[in-house]
Parts: sequence; structure tokens; C-alpha cells
Amino acid sequence: MAEEVARASRHSLALGTPCANCQTPIQGPWCYACGQKAEVFHRSILHLIGEAFEGLTHMDGRVWTTLRRLIVQPGRLTRDYLDGRRVSQVPPFRLYLVVLLLLFMSGSVMGLVKPKDGYHLINATKPGEVHFDTKLDKSKADSPLGIWFEKRIVAAAEDPEKLILAMEHWSHQFAILFVLVAAPLLTLAYIFQRRFYVFDHLIFSMHSLAFQGLLLSAVLVIGGWIGAAPTLLVLAPVHLFFHMRGVYQSSIFGTLARMAFLFVGSCFGFAILMAALVIVGLAQVH
Repeated sequence: MAEEVARASRHSLALGTPCANCQTPIQGPWCYACGQKAEVFHRSILHLIGEAFEGLTHMDGRVWTTLRRLIVQPGRLTRDYLDGRRVSQVPPFRLYLVVLLLLFMSGSVMGLVKPKDGYHLINATKPGEVHFDTKLDKSKADSPLGIWFEKRIVAAAEDPEKLILAMEHWSHQFAILFVLVAAPLLTLAYIFQRRFYVFDHLIFSMHSLAFQGLLLSAVLVIGGWIGAAPTLLVLAPVHLFFHMRGVYQSSIFGTLARMAFLFVGSCFGFAILMAALVIVGLAQVH
């Protein structure tokens, strides 16, 4: 908070200047009447870039501290948040959103480093030329749902890029929904542990998925230059094991059994979300 006040003071208007929002004379870095920052908005581009970098690297040190602890002390990070020691870390949901942004940016960067050779959804040599049968069974094709699917599948086969772009657009929202898959699974896994609540599982899920997103981002970026980068994914179950042990204090066997349950349940949940994503993508294709 002190650092934020210091940064605001460096760009604040002169005392007595009318607030741009409510015209109240300024008495400090913020207008005491409406709460708006009393700052000079007309600054150079370089100044604004430097200010953005300063905000990212300082931000009370919480971003880098949270990321470091998420990697090396995940159990203690989650436990601290659940026990009320939260000032020193970024809120879990905000952290999860930031990591998702990094993940999608990493995918975009790799799309530039390794341009796609083409779409492999269909075997077409010319636009609109389709080489597989898109007809549904007669009994299914006569229904309104069957007709809807057949039209969308034909349209997607003729223009696969439109389907992929629609799925990429909605993938951000579906990625956020994965928290709603992990938390219920953890609730079932620890259903007999009355000291844990759904809220605890939500926080654990956001922290755990944030690490998995960071790891996948690193693999995507490093994989552009090092072919062995996917071997880093072995860290995912290792991190999950120590994270669960640190938060739930379960036995080694109990942790491994619950990890297996989470893996199977997550596969089913991921399949359902992917099917829903495909349907939403098809709905955008006409």
C-alpha cells in the first residue's frame, strides 16, 4: 500500500486543482470526495510503458512471490490463504486468470514460431472439396437435431478454419470452467474429511491448475527450440502430490489414491468440456 501511495504521489496533480471527475479541490494523490486518482493523464508513451513495467515488477512484490511459492511451496501457499494469511499473495482466481492468459499467449507464440502446415480435420485438396461422408444415419438425420448437426458438420468440413477460430475464441471461457470440474472431484475425494469445505477445494484447484498452466506454458515455449521439453510434464504429478500432501495432510497411499481418482475424473470432465466446446464451435459455423 505504501508503494502504491508513493507511485500515485509522483504523478498527482497540484494541491487545490479541481478533480476532473467531481471538481472537488485536490488534497492528495486521491480525491477525498469521489475516490478517483488525482493524476496527470497526459504522459508520453515511453512513460506509460515504464509505468506498466514498474507496476508489474513491483505490485507489492506479490506476483513474483506468489509464483515462486506456487512452484516451490504450493502446500504452504494454499494453506496460508485458507488460514487467512493472504496479504502477501495474489488472490487465487486472479492468479488463475493471469496464468490462463500466459498459456494462451504461449500457444500463440508457438503458432508464430512453428506455423501450421495446414488443418488435418479433413483431407481436402481444394476449398470446399470434402473427402469423407458427412451423412448421418437415416434414423438420426430425420430429427431436428440430426439435421442441425449435419448442416454444421458439412459447413465445418468446407471451412475448417472458421470452426477452429470459433473454438479458440470460446476455449478461454471453457478453461475457466475446468475449475468447476476439479473442485467437485476434490469434494468427493475428501467427502469423509469434514474439516475441509468446498471453498478449500476451490482454492486448491485454482492454485493447482495455475501451476499446471505455468508448466504447460513453459513446455510450449521451450518446445519450440528443445525437442525434449515435453519431458518436463513429469513434474505435473510430482507437484500435485506434494501440493495435496501439504494442504490436506493425507497419507502417501491416501494421496496417491486420490490422485488416481482425480486423474480419471478429470479425463471424463475434460472430454465433456471438449465435446461442449466442439458443439459451441459448430454453432458458430454457418
